[in-house]
Amino acid sequence: MPAVVSSVVQGSIADELEIEEGDILLSIDGEKLLDMIDYRFLCKNEFITIEIQKKNGEIEEIELEKDFDEDLGIVFECAVFDRVKPCLNNCIFCFVAQQPKGLRKTLYIKDDDYRLSYLQGTYITTTNLSESDKERISRLHLGPFYISVHTTNPDLRVKMLRNPNAGKIMDNLRWFKENEIPFHTQIVLCPGYNDGKELRRTLEDLSSLGEAVLSIAIVPVGVTQFRQSELKTVNALIAKETIEITSNYPKACCSDEFFLLAGQDIPSADYYGNFSQLDDGVGSLRTLMDDFDTFELPDRLEKKLAIAFACSVAAESAFKYISSKLNRIKNLYTSVHPVKSTYWGKNITVAGLITSEDLINAIININADYIIVPSIMLKPYSDLFLDGNSLEYVINKTGKNIFVAENNYSVCEVIDLINEHV
Repeated sequence: MPAVVSSVVQGSIADELEIEEGDILLSIDGEKLLDMIDYRFLCKNEFITIEIQKKNGEIEEIELEKDFDEDLGIVFECAVFDRVKPCLNNCIFCFVAQQPKGLRKTLYIKDDDYRLSYLQGTYITTTNLSESDKERISRLHLGPFYISVHTTNPDLRVKMLRNPNAGKIMDNLRWFKENEIPFHTQIVLCPGYNDGKELRRTLEDLSSLGEAVLSIAIVPVGVTQFRQSELKTVNALIAKETIEITSNYPKACCSDEFFLLAGQDIPSADYYGNFSQLDDGVGSLRTLMDDFDTFELPDRLEKKLAIAFACSVAAESAFKYISSKLNRIKNLYTSVHPVKSTYWGKNITVAGLITSEDLINAIININADYIIVPSIMLKPYSDLFLDGNSLEYVINKTGKNIFVAENNYSVCEVIDLINEHV
């Protein structure tokens, strides 16, 4: 995949050079680009020569002068320009394997690429990490990385990932430590496999690596109705046990779902440290609630205003907290409507997996001036849901005024909306 230009930043160097969508960046200073890592490093010069292939096929060579750290302002279609390293595992809990046909093509891609981990925070298993990959990581001193550990028991990890290379996890983690490359870790908890004593072992092993381990996130396995397996979901008892086990390890944090399943309050901000794994659902509800508490709310609105929050089942408690305080404002009426997943099944409770049809079913009978929907329900930089339908499709089907909140960890946009009616 070449370095295809998706867009350019207005007023940037690329904009001044009339680089446009569809153009291809062929090289910088004669060096072909494998990925955004190459792009960033090669751009760190005051004098560079770039080679651009225009949409009409014409090739232009441009010499330019810029500040040392100044970016060209090019946004690419993909962060990797050659071939994304595919996942070679067949994990017993793989979510991609639990999807039906008919969804967006990108949802069936299984990547395990250290470059995407470094650039975008995706998780890698290290099972396909080559010696040349390690050499480049060390030479450029890349990091931090996000690593799916799951278990440090070699035999169990081979069994869970169904890959003979999976048992080398501690060797690979020690390599990162020895080369002063920090990393975040993740454990997908599968009851009967890596919970209980196996979880304790994994946490002990990770703790032995000291400062190299930046964080340890524990998330519950997600099982859809399309999965034919013996996998069990996390219940209240296992959730409580897991919370208790992890409490002895300062860097380990359970995702919000564990506390909801256990019937416990979401912990205070101190529990989550620097909130380094928000996108994994670790501390997202606490972040949302604490963010809300920073805003000064008006006493009343000039006219009646009704706002409905269409949220995930997992986020219901946080939005009920927010709604209860907003309803103290005179003339403001808010309500919370968790969107149940009939598509994936009741075990799937996160916003990022809500389909357009499930959203329609949840809001069709709501009477409100605005229905707030988090942007995480949509494909990044688009208005498409998982099932391929657009936001416009939902609006046309329901006739509702839908307000998409772009910031998934703040209510700032909702507060701004309310203040417009003061």
